[in-house]
Order: sequence, then structure tokens, then C-alpha cells
Amino acid sequence: MATAPTLPHPDVYDHKKYFFTHLGLSERLLERCLGEALSAGGDFADLYFEAVTSTSLGMDEGIIKTASQGISVGCGVRVLSGERTGFAYTDDLSPERLLRAARTAALIASGPQTERVQGFVNSDPNRPSLYPIAGLTVDAEIAAKIKLITRADKAARDFDPRITQVRCGINDELRRILIAASDGTFAADTQPLARFNVFVIAKDAHNTAKGTGGGGGRVTLDFFESARGPGETDKSPEHFAREAARTAILQLGAVAAPAGEMPVVLGPGWPGVLLHEAVGHGLEADFNRKKTSAFAGLIGHKVASSKVTVVDNGTMPGRRGSLNVDDEGNATQETVLIENGILRGYLSDKLSSRLMGMPNTGSGRRESYQAIPMPRMTNTYMLNGEDDPADIIKSVKRGLYAVNFGGGSVDITNGKFVFTASEAYLIEDGVVTSPVKGATLVGNGPEALKYVSMVGNDLALDEGIGTCGKAGQSVPVGVGMPTVKLDRMTVGGTGR
Repeated sequence: MATAPTLPHPDVYDHKKYFFTHLGLSERLLERCLGEALSAGGDFADLYFEAVTSTSLGMDEGIIKTASQGISVGCGVRVLSGERTGFAYTDDLSPERLLRAARTAALIASGPQTERVQGFVNSDPNRPSLYPIAGLTVDAEIAAKIKLITRADKAARDFDPRITQVRCGINDELRRILIAASDGTFAADTQPLARFNVFVIAKDAHNTAKGTGGGGGRVTLDFFESARGPGETDKSPEHFAREAARTAILQLGAVAAPAGEMPVVLGPGWPGVLLHEAVGHGLEADFNRKKTSAFAGLIGHKVASSKVTVVDNGTMPGRRGSLNVDDEGNATQETVLIENGILRGYLSDKLSSRLMGMPNTGSGRRESYQAIPMPRMTNTYMLNGEDDPADIIKSVKRGLYAVNFGGGSVDITNGKFVFTASEAYLIEDGVVTSPVKGATLVGNGPEALKYVSMVGNDLALDEGIGTCGKAGQSVPVGVGMPTVKLDRMTVGGTGR
């Protein structure tokens, strides 16, 4: 569904110049480190170098109250020996420290060295870059960022006099990575990432409510400044601020959500986070290799309604979850997870693909050089169906229309999830009526998808704010879905 970007393909040697020229690395040093890592008999070893420059600005009560800039540089060394993983990292890139880290990671293995370091091969994908090379972290742009934040603050306060508090900010980073592995993998990338955030509080004589808005992606500063053409989504500070204010004001007049089992309609876009949590994590290969996922052993089996097709796509230009290469140096791809209700595959990294005898989907991701890679989602979404969203609403006699979500959690072992709707409405006699507050959706991921009876033709992706946590690591992701009707779902609430 993504159009081909016009950005030129950056050669791996353009990316590596930073590490070789500025940080003193060489191919000979990388070969020596990998040799040390395999010296105790490991099956595979890799080096993950990372240099990150980040900035953060925050405004509260109309005043810039937080401003920070940081630089992080380091290397993680990993050794695989069967199912075991040895890992060490260092923020000192001198040859002595790198070799010491390699020897430490090698301790997981035992026996004579059997694997040899292969000659490095440029393993970057031969395709255009998915995002601009220039990042946001430039001192001259600090003033421009402050202007953007100030615009958001004003727009939120101007929206309604009941908006009493506004906090907004912008965070961005430029991440440079270099991966070298004993199997010859040699890849590098330069990855921008930015996110704009707005949080507001609204009050009236009886109630207090909050609202949030924001967006971003692997973009530069002009993403938030530039005018949008016909049919394009507004990404301006004013747009994010008004959305935050709108949802807060809406909640002031909301009624208590009903409780019980009823039809639920999920709106397009961010509600895909439910799909991400309830289904996506269960389709990551490590959980299935250990048979701790509710989807373990079900490839080829029907796990959802025939109307449901779910993909994970790391190749979408500018999207928050997209990557030219994953954190193991593999090209990302579009992976069909569920096709017309049938489970087709899992998301895998090098370790899972080796142990499970399955293709590597380029899904190895890590939070930083201080962490090991594991199978993770990129941009996960449900494909379009054929139903008109208006017809989906009309088909519901009495139910819930969930447009936006706040927090949620899922138990991977059984697929059970709980989600809080931050914006939801009653559907009565086929018409969207009163906004509700306090609605939670409770269910089982594999079971819930079997009750999907209608899928809209209005697929949308989130605004670019998603962050996914797993095993203590957080990585940026994207989610999405069209309007979807589930015939049965348990709704928690205090109303009738």
C-alpha cells in the first residue's frame, strides 16, 4: 500500500564512514573481535555498533521547562551456541575494550573454535532508503522546535476555555548503526525518528478530563511544518493540539460506559494497537519456539474470521516502525501473518530462524547496544475489507464504537487482553450517539478475531506515536486497521 520513495539508496560505506572515520574502527578490528567472540567454540557471533544523538524539548504552562540533549555510543557483542546466548557490551570503543567484551561474550560457549569469520559482504538491501538521512538533531533547529511547541500550546488553549492545562513537547533522535557478523553480514544505517506530543486537562463545574494527541515517524522537522496537499492528513502542531483538546472536552460530557457482552465496532487507525497486543506479540517466533504463545503450533490452522488478513510491514516509507535493515543487518520485509483467517507464519530473527528452520523475516530488533535482539513487530495492521464503514455502524442495534485507546495489556500464554478506550461512543439503533467514559474491552486475542463479521474499506495507520515494550526493551512501532465489527466482546463499565 506504500508508494515507492524517491530517496536515493545510500551505500553501506557512506554509513560506515562515521564509525570508521570518527570512532576509529576498521574492518581488521571487527574481524579480530569476531574471532575472539568465537574462540571458545560458538556457532555465530555479531557486533552491533550504535551512536545516537537525541534532543527533547518540553513546554508546560506556556514555559519551556525541560530541554535536554544526549549522545550515546557503544557496542554490543553477541555469541550464539545452540540455544544459549552470550552477550557483553561496552561504551568504550577502544580495541582493548572491544576485544575484552568479545572474550566475555564467548564464555557462554565451550570447546574448540569450529566456526570461522567469513569475509564481509555488503548485506544492505539494494533499494531506496525508507527515510531521509538528515536527522532533527541540529542546534540551529532548536528555535524552530520551540516555535512548533508554542503553536501547539496556543491552539490547545484557544480550542475551549475549559482547557486549563497544556503540556507539549518534541523528541527526536538520529541513530547510526553498524552490524558485522561472523556469517559475513555487514550492514549499516542512519535512522531519524521524531515524535510530537500534546497532553491537556479540561475542567468544568463537575468533571475533570484529559486528552492526548501527537504524531511523527522517521521524518525531519519539515514534516510538522509543511503544508498538506489535498487528501493528505494534517500533521501540524495545531492538528495534534486540537485533537487532544477535543477528546478532553468530549470526556467532560461523557456518560458511564455500559457493561456486558455486546457488539463492538473498532474505528480505523490507532485501534490497531489492540491487534498489535492481542495478536501480534503471540506471533513473534521466540514465544512460539518456547511454546509459550497461544498460537504455538497453529501455522496452517484457522485462527480468525475469513475476513481477517494481518501483515507486518517494515518497508513503509517514513513510518515509525520502518527500517532499512533490522538490528541484525537483514533487510526488512512485508510478512503475511494471518491470511483470510489462516495463520501463515511468525516474525523471526536469526536465532529463531536457525533453531526453528524457518525463514528469517528481518524482525530482529533491540532497544540499544546494551540489549540483545529478539523478534519484534514493525508496522502491524489488518488489511482492508469490502464493507462500507457507515454500513458497519448501521448493522449494530446496541453496542460500542471504540475510536481510540489508552493503555492495555495481554497475557501471551493464553491471549487474554484488557484495553481501556480513551474515546468511545454508544451505538443505538445503527446510530452513533453518546460519548462514554470508563470503557474497557476484555477478551482473548485468538478468540476475538473469530467474531469479526465486517471489515471496512477505510484502512488507516496511526499518527506515528507507538512504542512497544517486550522483555524490558522498548522499540518504535506502527499499528493500523480499517473499521472492524466484532459480533461479541465483553465491555467493562459502570453504566447500563
